[in-house]
Amino acid sequence: MDKFASHIGYSNMFKEKELTLGLYFPLESYEGSIAEMDLEHQMNLAKKAEEARFASLFVRDVPLNVPSFGDAGQLYDPWVFLGYLAAHTKQISLGTGSIVTTLRHPLHVAKAAASVDRISGKRLVLGIATGDRPSEFSAFSVDREQRSNLFRESLHVMRKVWNEEFPEIHSPSLNLQGGDLLPKPELKAIPIFVTGHSTQTPKWIAENSDGWFYYPRNINNQAALIKEWRTLTNIFKPFSQSLYIDLSENPNEDPTPIHLGFRTGHQFLIDYLNALKEIGVNHLTFNLKYGQRPVEEVIQELGEEVVPFFPALSNKEA
Repeated sequence: MDKFASHIGYSNMFKEKELTLGLYFPLESYEGSIAEMDLEHQMNLAKKAEEARFASLFVRDVPLNVPSFGDAGQLYDPWVFLGYLAAHTKQISLGTGSIVTTLRHPLHVAKAAASVDRISGKRLVLGIATGDRPSEFSAFSVDREQRSNLFRESLHVMRKVWNEEFPEIHSPSLNLQGGDLLPKPELKAIPIFVTGHSTQTPKWIAENSDGWFYYPRNINNQAALIKEWRTLTNIFKPFSQSLYIDLSENPNEDPTPIHLGFRTGHQFLIDYLNALKEIGVNHLTFNLKYGQRPVEEVIQELGEEVVPFFPALSNKEA
């Protein structure tokens, strides 16, 4: 039996040979690095996505605005924002894509993640990453050359403090003894997904994660990567990816490339998603940053025309 069968966040999103859909915050299109992020508007759209049976809503961890990278994400601290989001939704999965564990103490990450998972009713799917912005490493006085070791250590620490009472852990980053982390997740575990390679090998990711978050690529290259991924584990571990879209008002418009995605009508989009499902993608999260239409229209059209082919998998009503 899948150890996360009773975890709502995981069960909404993942099942072998199935594909579900999610959305990244900010739920808006914008130019430059900084979104508007009107909270009332964002929560109304989140509820609309939940009602339409999107499987997930994802936040990013962007500690500092670095204009050269082009995107400051949802602006608000991911843990604070997830708590607010949990209070405004009921069933939809809440994902991180992804928490930069190299810049945060593993005990803080473990406590924040367990808190969100508890508050939301087992809805957190925890994506983690090493981070890719050199200026952030210097700002936090973290040796970027140590990010691979810090990443592995953080994953190990989180799993141990969630599962054990008063564990003893001695490592370069912490010396834990005589104290316990509370709250613990109800299942004594939270699904952890590695983002990209995070300076690790696919074999290490397959052995140590609960699944893989990846980036959009040429479909043939993605198929080859997923085929390799499936050979590295003898149990089902999901493969998920992101995709930027600019949804055209013309449902039959053919695709034209944009950054990490394309502009197209919903007819091609459905065909493309079916092709991804065929090669083994289990979840796809849309980023709407480069859209030209009002985001309310886009979410409504996706909900009416696309999501019904790839709905959230949980049988419980939102």
